[in-house]
Amino acid sequence: MAWYQTGPLSSNTSELKRLFKDKLVTTKEAAEHIKSGDNVVSSMGAGEPTLLLDAITERKHELRDVRIHQMLPLAEPKYMQKGMERHFRHVSWFNSAISRPGVKAGQSGIMMGYLHEYPRFFSESLPVNVFIACVSPMDRHGFFSFGVSVNFTMAAAQKADIVILSVNNNMPRTHGSGHIHISQVDLIIEDNSPLPEASSDLVTEIDIKVAQEIATYINDGDTLALGVTAIPQSLAYSLHDKKELGVHTEILTDAVVKLVDAGVITNQNKILHPGKIICTSAIGTKQLYDFMDDNPMIEMRPVSFTNDPYIIAKNENITAVNGASKVDLLGQCTAEPIGPKQLCGTGGQVDFARGVAMARNGKFFMTLRSTNDKKQSNIVPQLEKGTVTTISRNDVDFVATEYGIVKLKGKTVRERVEALISIAHPDYRYGLSEAAKKLGYTR
Repeated sequence: MAWYQTGPLSSNTSELKRLFKDKLVTTKEAAEHIKSGDNVVSSMGAGEPTLLLDAITERKHELRDVRIHQMLPLAEPKYMQKGMERHFRHVSWFNSAISRPGVKAGQSGIMMGYLHEYPRFFSESLPVNVFIACVSPMDRHGFFSFGVSVNFTMAAAQKADIVILSVNNNMPRTHGSGHIHISQVDLIIEDNSPLPEASSDLVTEIDIKVAQEIATYINDGDTLALGVTAIPQSLAYSLHDKKELGVHTEILTDAVVKLVDAGVITNQNKILHPGKIICTSAIGTKQLYDFMDDNPMIEMRPVSFTNDPYIIAKNENITAVNGASKVDLLGQCTAEPIGPKQLCGTGGQVDFARGVAMARNGKFFMTLRSTNDKKQSNIVPQLEKGTVTTISRNDVDFVATEYGIVKLKGKTVRERVEALISIAHPDYRYGLSEAAKKLGYTR
């Protein structure tokens, strides 16, 4: 359906019921609208209509070269299984543990870009033959809510030739900008399966220790933007003595629910959107989804808004906390690959690093454990050959490990090196110092 051909948005009750009945089909019938060579774009995370995708996969012998664009699937899709290569190609908009095997095998491709720019990909160049999403039930005005997954959904729906919605009673109806009218939809299916859930990374004592150090930099009334890795999420255990905190973030998680329930997050001191949690998607448990349902405190916005550095910069006193896998002695951080092996993606880290840098009293933290699971240092002389830099040395502000926090902005190369070595694991400090001399960073 061409978006501009939808006409006026009716709110007549009988007309809405007629439209719903006319567009309601079985899952199998909806899947039959996919053709070989199609670009199919799915909503992300718990917004993925898994039953519909399974039905599309069942047609594998009829289909060739269908590209399925998806971001952060929470359950292993059947279209990624071995033997599907000729029929389906997955395009990962953020690589995860579920999509990594497909990337390694060459079955999945990886989309590159800054997250806030993703909606523009559709308007500028990327064709969308079919857009699919899981949504909440239709309201009395004829609108469905994209619920926990707004990000680039509207941009994809507006570009799509066909829009198919999977209506699920378990999808929370959320406030904000993530709504689509039934007149803008081609086909509807119904599926009341429980939404897929995701728990946070296993939190260790080290993560909590780092979070406790970061908490000392957070003041009453600050606005938070938290990444989804273990250390940022550990802040939920370290901020209970704070007051009047706000949230402007990319992904909402259960950690925020804990702080709202404790009275720590009120959003009352926010300069931009006071009283509101601003986010673009949510990943977590049923407790989180229930918290979001018809909650006027939460406003879901497109990622082109939440992650726009200039919008982020309007939040005074904003503190963003993200995770890195490696940091070199110049301060370059990677949160994506180790060498040429792609682990995840850029996501919104750069968006927030640059937005926070422009904000009044903004603070941006890159966090990591001093060593990895193999007891190797995560602070290294240089990033391994082939490793992509996620956050440049010029964009990195604070770096935190369990051995302390250092501020890199305003420091010379030598001062940066010495600062980073001071928060490395003690077993590696001498080796890092010697490597710095060989590289000419110090004498």
